[in-house]
Amino acid sequence: MKLGDTVPLKALYTLEPKVWWQYFKSESFSFKMICLYLFVEYVRPQLILPWLDILPWAKLFVLGALVGLLVEKNEKWVYSPINKWMVLFFISILWSSLTAYKPEVSYEKIVLYFNWFITYFLITNIVRSPQRFLFFLAIICLASFKISLSLTNTWAKRGFAFTDWGLKGPPGFFENSGELAIQMAVFWPIGLAVALALRPYVPAWKYWILMLMPTTACIVILGASSRGGQLAMAIQFVIRFFKKIFNFKALFAIIFVVTMGWYFLPEEQKQRFNEAGDDKTSQQRLNYWEAGYEMMNDYPLTGVGYFNFPEYFSDNYSHMLLVTFVELPHNIFIQVGADLGYPGLIIYLMAIYSSISMLYKSRKQNISKVIAVFPCALFLSFLGFLIAGQFVSVVYYPFMWIHFALCSSLYHIANQKVTNQRKAN
Repeated sequence: MKLGDTVPLKALYTLEPKVWWQYFKSESFSFKMICLYLFVEYVRPQLILPWLDILPWAKLFVLGALVGLLVEKNEKWVYSPINKWMVLFFISILWSSLTAYKPEVSYEKIVLYFNWFITYFLITNIVRSPQRFLFFLAIICLASFKISLSLTNTWAKRGFAFTDWGLKGPPGFFENSGELAIQMAVFWPIGLAVALALRPYVPAWKYWILMLMPTTACIVILGASSRGGQLAMAIQFVIRFFKKIFNFKALFAIIFVVTMGWYFLPEEQKQRFNEAGDDKTSQQRLNYWEAGYEMMNDYPLTGVGYFNFPEYFSDNYSHMLLVTFVELPHNIFIQVGADLGYPGLIIYLMAIYSSISMLYKSRKQNISKVIAVFPCALFLSFLGFLIAGQFVSVVYYPFMWIHFALCSSLYHIANQKVTNQRKAN
């Protein structure tokens, strides 16, 4: 029996803290390290409590996970269709950096992707059982819920009033309102899936606490003043409940939720939607996209260089600048295509396609009742990222790379169960 298997999967469904702690203690060193890494990356306790900020915790935990993975005999290399795209994307970044408009800019930023490259392979090869998957996902949910609950309270104390900066998250990846809204769009479908899947196993009071996860996440999206995040949530909502609109009770609930959402949306935010395409922010983004498309066509094989978009735009498209300084292109596909050229963009798109295909295949497998809800939830979560990503530059934020790792882990778990069933027969 492997480490961690001493605690049955169903025992975790009850959400009893003692059971979860017992499970965590029984797990391998590498799993403990990757969980601690995720905790410090998402929660950032070292920034909340400055006295903790004495060591590079994230790097130390990643190193610990890597060492543990190499020395633990039970761990084996996990195959995933995304693996090859991660490697090819890294090669594309290196090639683009060598031929970049300003190579020194690219070299300084290579560590951004390298961190996610290492993290992806660590998660994929460590989070390889249903128990590990559920525990790992629980850390993401708890970290996101901490943010959503706190900011919902902040916005309520503000009287749900509009501010130009919207709501800001904790220092780190989710501090900006746009990135915060994306994280909530990524989080709410998973939080809803967790609540509904665990409802038969927990008392009513725990279920209603779980339901606060998607509820507060959606409230934060409304308060973040990010049009991209709000558009993503609206499309996610339609897709998630599309099959239920013909049920009278469900239709009434949907209309009620939509009405309340529109009611709480500040008038200033509604005005921003009316001005979309005409305001300075929208016009600047359109200029970025136009210039980025031209860069892709001018340098189709290599792009202008990894993270060279601002430098190249500043020197060649200054007449299209409507703000005080040049930013990234505010679109994930334009960002990749302009920086890396069409080969890099194709690799990026293939990685996205592979992740969606893996979720579809995992959904078809006979996984445990609770784990089986996550392929659809992760797809809806990823869809939120892709939609909101059309308006912000978040290619090298954790959203997609963590998602890829979760897809690979789920894919392995589903295939492993099929393999075990075949061996049993």
